[in-house]
Amino acid sequence: MSISDSSYLATIDAVEEGLRGVDYLPSREIATTVFLANRLAKPILVEGPAGTGKTELAKAISRLLSRELVRLQCYEGLDDAKAIYEWNYSKQLLRIQSAKNGDDDLSWSGVRGDIFTAEFLLERPLLHAISGADPKVLLVDEVDRVEVETEALFLEVLSDFQVTIPEFGTIKAASMPLVILTSNNTRELSEALKRRCLFLYLGYPSREREKDILTMKVPGLTESLAKEISDYVAFLRGIDLKKSPSVSESIDWALTLISLGAPTLDNDVVRSTINVLLKYQGDIDKAIAKLA
Repeated sequence: MSISDSSYLATIDAVEEGLRGVDYLPSREIATTVFLANRLAKPILVEGPAGTGKTELAKAISRLLSRELVRLQCYEGLDDAKAIYEWNYSKQLLRIQSAKNGDDDLSWSGVRGDIFTAEFLLERPLLHAISGADPKVLLVDEVDRVEVETEALFLEVLSDFQVTIPEFGTIKAASMPLVILTSNNTRELSEALKRRCLFLYLGYPSREREKDILTMKVPGLTESLAKEISDYVAFLRGIDLKKSPSVSESIDWALTLISLGAPTLDNDVVRSTINVLLKYQGDIDKAIAKLA
């Protein structure tokens, strides 16, 4: 069963055209993977360097389908209380206190059946993504930042679209979310997680594709300046830098050049603005040295 019956996801061509319509330039591989994710009801695991459009893909799908984007930003130490659900402890204590003052049934079975209900349940991103009648887009961002043990928190949601809460029971998805997981590949993800997902790698684009991305994203950018920028950024990525410039940084650089009214690249323009593109002084020194 597919996640959505939307015409935007009906064919690969429809996905490609729809994403272009919301200012995301997809490759054929991206459009095919999104189509299959919907058709097979599987999450997409998107790996690649930071700033290559992984998170933006989830945002674009959310815009395309007019769905709420539910984002879980991963970090070291993330637990189920921040990722899935949490009990509203202060509200539970108030309920117990009011029961005591009102001489209600204070046996554990009576209190337990009263305070472990939906009224006291706080939804975190994973639970919220499968709750409600309206389907959503779930973005699990930078999943490689959590520990391997923490990945187990995601497996039930990703494979069965449900959450099991010991005190409450199992909550099944009222509507199927379309799920995107992103990874900067800082560590190897578990086989269990990968097995549940379709895999998509987003690396740095070709010069031609980056030029097209720049002209789409930066109003007023001429095709000739877009080509100069994409050529120079590709040149920098061929140098041994601590951090190569990402697509998002090349967009920022293009916006900078437009703001300064620079019609073309020259040494002075590059020297004065390259800090927008590169974020380590050692990298900047290498790039400036290459200008000669």
